Amino acid sequence: MITLSQLAKKAFTQYADKIAVADKYKELSYKELKKHSCQLANALISEGLRKGDRVAILSTNRAEHIMIDLAIAMTGLIKVPINTKLHPRETEYILNDSNAKLLLGEKHLTDKINYDGKVVTFEDPFTTFIKNSNSEYPNISVFESDPFAIMYTSGTTGKPKGAVLSHQAMVASAQSLMMACEINYDDTIGHVAPLTHGSNFLAQCALFFGLKQVIFDKFEPGKFIDDLEREKVTVIFMVPTIVNLMVMDDHFDAHKLRYVKSINMAGAPIAAEKLRYALDKLGPIFAETYGLVEAPMAITIMPKAKLPNYLSSCGAEGPMVEMVLRDEDGSAVAQGEVGEVTCRGPLVMDKYWNNEKATNESIKDGWFYTGDLGWVDAYGHLNLIDRKKDIIISGGMNIYPREVEEVLNWHGAVKEVCVFGVPNDKWGESVYAHVVLKNDSEIASQELIEHCKEHMASYKKPAHIEIVSELPKSPYGKVLRRELKEKYQEGVT
Repeated sequence: MITLSQLAKKAFTQYADKIAVADKYKELSYKELKKHSCQLANALISEGLRKGDRVAILSTNRAEHIMIDLAIAMTGLIKVPINTKLHPRETEYILNDSNAKLLLGEKHLTDKINYDGKVVTFEDPFTTFIKNSNSEYPNISVFESDPFAIMYTSGTTGKPKGAVLSHQAMVASAQSLMMACEINYDDTIGHVAPLTHGSNFLAQCALFFGLKQVIFDKFEPGKFIDDLEREKVTVIFMVPTIVNLMVMDDHFDAHKLRYVKSINMAGAPIAAEKLRYALDKLGPIFAETYGLVEAPMAITIMPKAKLPNYLSSCGAEGPMVEMVLRDEDGSAVAQGEVGEVTCRGPLVMDKYWNNEKATNESIKDGWFYTGDLGWVDAYGHLNLIDRKKDIIISGGMNIYPREVEEVLNWHGAVKEVCVFGVPNDKWGESVYAHVVLKNDSEIASQELIEHCKEHMASYKKPAHIEIVSELPKSPYGKVLRRELKEKYQEGVT
């Protein structure tokens, strides 16, 4: 398997005159991208940075992300991407934990944090930083086993952990995505999700085919579909939250997505009812993948042609990974039985940065334990149930929050829902839910509880449902179940 720098060098040569990347600020050919990436790589070396040192990025979506990736790949440095929606204290923790030697980013973001290292912003200082540097490849040996990035988890429980991903892991993830999204030489890749996270894995696919990447700096449902149509984007990564907001927008026009052949949907589970609605609007263009920061893109793949027949599944084992579901003792469970998803292969992280305890808890005998529970059908399709830590045990019975959420999502008035367990004096835990209604809907909590009772065992129905205006979400768009549970941490009677 080759490194990202080797992939980049091939693309620079073979597609020199083709447009490589475009955002609202600039458009660069592969020849120009090569020049700027090499200049940046040599400027980093001139700063005294050496192979293995960490370089952090704090920026919204823009072309510099691609340039930095390639400069990092050429020098053997390690990228530390930081989500711009994090609190400054969270950003400072990541910078300190990774011991980043330099921070690249946008001034309005970098000015908000306390950081002792060198800061180079994308305003004029960045141009000055690279303009006098050599535009040839740096003479540094980089291997597939070398770390490329430390990607921090969203920190939904405690401090975020830094997953160390090698060049091998990034290339293997790209190969999985190319298969899932059926990418070829004619495609144009779009980015609207953060390039500091999920969309970045799709960026590496462009190097294999010399594709144009179009970068959008923010998501506004109406404007976004106009942008997709204008740029003739064919492949794009979206989290379910973005998909829902797009198709439920009052001005949504499916015809404007006529060039889009594959929407890679990942990052969080999507309710079957919401997915069915999106399919009705757009047809079978969704390719679902399941992975984690620690094992990205993709442990499983559900091709777009099969997805309409398996709305509750996230697909079968991907090409660059082995997957086994295990019980509490670590033994493989039988087909159809619930177990924890474990995996191994070239796309799995090497370790958690500077955290031996967490590494040993998650990687056992070469297998990564995801913390996700699911079961596999006779055709190898994985059906995720819930996070292991989120199981509700009420009266000695296991209740999976996602199962209850699926039923609530069947109701036409429900827009979003989060189900969680709270301590209960009698039963151990009770099932609670927070529900966001669609804009024009009015419904009593008790009616939703009765709806659950009609469609599932009575002991699984929520004891209480609170109608709310929004659900707490992480910077990556995941609902923060933990925050809702903390509201009821003293329990209920």
